[in-house]
Amino acid sequence: MAYDEELAERIRHAIEGEPGISEKRMFGGLAFLVGGNMAVAASGQGGLMVRIDPADAESLTREAQVSRMEMRGRAMDGWLRVAAAAVESAGELQRWVDTGVSYARSLPAK
Repeated sequence: MAYDEELAERIRHAIEGEPGISEKRMFGGLAFLVGGNMAVAASGQGGLMVRIDPADAESLTREAQVSRMEMRGRAMDGWLRVAAAAVESAGELQRWVDTGVSYARSLPAK
């Protein structure tokens, strides 16, 4: 499945004005990077992939339609999948974009 181009455009709008942002096709989706660190992506499997502080994973996955990202059957610390239905409004999307950008900014630039 290709990533949702409309969602990618909405992410572009939500991230607009942030310094040091780049885009890169990754994992079948379109990732938005801050200083070379992935912050958020329009996932090739639908919805968002969001980079988070691993310490926040437990509280954030209590929310509906939010789960840890899995790769090869293993949960990935510091990465979430957020279903498209959970980011239908601009405010919901902005919250997740801000979460990913904030964490990516806390990491050393690549």
